[in-house]
Amino acid sequence: MEKNHIEIKNLSIRLSDKPILTDVTLEIAQGEFIAILGPNGAGKSTLLKLLLGLLTPTSGSISLLGKKPTKGNNEIGYAPQHRVLETDLALRACDVVGFGLDGNKWGFGLPNKKRTEKIKKALSEVDMERYSATPVGRLSGGEQQRLLIAQALITDPRILLLDEPLSNLDINHSNEIVSLLVSLSKDRGVTILLVSHDINPLLPFVDRVIFMANGKSAIGVPDEVITTKTLSTLYATDVEVIRAKNRIFVVGAEL
Repeated sequence: MEKNHIEIKNLSIRLSDKPILTDVTLEIAQGEFIAILGPNGAGKSTLLKLLLGLLTPTSGSISLLGKKPTKGNNEIGYAPQHRVLETDLALRACDVVGFGLDGNKWGFGLPNKKRTEKIKKALSEVDMERYSATPVGRLSGGEQQRLLIAQALITDPRILLLDEPLSNLDINHSNEIVSLLVSLSKDRGVTILLVSHDINPLLPFVDRVIFMANGKSAIGVPDEVITTKTLSTLYATDVEVIRAKNRIFVVGAEL
């Protein structure tokens, strides 16, 4: 077992000559469930693209499973930010999940027994096997999000990167997705990094959080990071963190 699944050292990146992340250093162990938080433009999605090998840091280094990030790495699963699909879309649930096997190819993958078994397994892991032949436009937002997670799981990844999987979901569907991810982390030892604007649905479950603002970052358990002192430092302005009824509210800045 590797000591760490992800190691980032002194990482900085500039896009269009604008600093996005500056001197980020962190280590993430196998099976950790990490929430990535921060305002729009803080670099949350940029960090995922760096881990996917889609961007190259300006300076510093990244190690994933002991290697540099590369495009099309089957050991890294990725679910992009979800938008509810049109109701008249004819693609079936099994077709969408199968795209996870075809990301580096043109066109649809040809059906075969091994492919069908992989799709069936992935659908089963997210409790969507019964919807295999259902047009995705007829599924709820929560069910569509499960399909994106199944698509990311189909190559049996060791690291799962999720960009805003809880956006556009009501509280019940959000809780279902979080419970699913907790099970994946515990049962399969998958390391999960999840971008979110709201820590509250995740608060009882995440191991640590990465909070990003103004190109800076802080990592630790929520009680260490989401504090008035730490966030005021990251935002470079006065921010107050209020805890009430097991929820966190940030006043004076966007979470």
